Amino acid sequence: MEQLPINPIAIPIAAVAALVIGFLWYNPKVFGNAWMKASGMTEEKMKGGNMAIIFGFALLFAVLLASLLMQFTNHQWGAIGMVGGEPEKAKESFNLFMKDYETAYRTFKHGAFHGVLFGLFGALPIIGTNALFERKSAKYIFINAGYWIVTLAVMGAILCGWK
Repeated sequence: MEQLPINPIAIPIAAVAALVIGFLWYNPKVFGNAWMKASGMTEEKMKGGNMAIIFGFALLFAVLLASLLMQFTNHQWGAIGMVGGEPEKAKESFNLFMKDYETAYRTFKHGAFHGVLFGLFGALPIIGTNALFERKSAKYIFINAGYWIVTLAVMGAILCGWK
């Protein structure tokens, strides 16, 4: 294959994008105050955490999420999966297929589309289910799910479109 299915720098960049979007999304001038009220968070609780640990784990989780999202945004990974993840051991027909379709659907727009779908059909149901049992409001669900839908769209765009 002439081109890898993903630029190696795309996963860490997509992960950092999640933190940047979170910084903006949960800013008091955007949804921060509404989120604090809906979640029951207080200024006192906010000051009580170890921010290095919180942001370290948030970045680690974003890397894991970007690694999973990559499987959904880049169709070439499906083709590689069909040959057991070892393209060098595949039949010549695989190499011909990859030569013809190597960068098919590799655009920012396509990645953003898959990111939105991942957010709507992945993040929203998970957040919604947890919030229902935690007796959180619809506002809480939509603020958090909205963050993930936007974030996953941006992450998907980076993962799919950055060649």
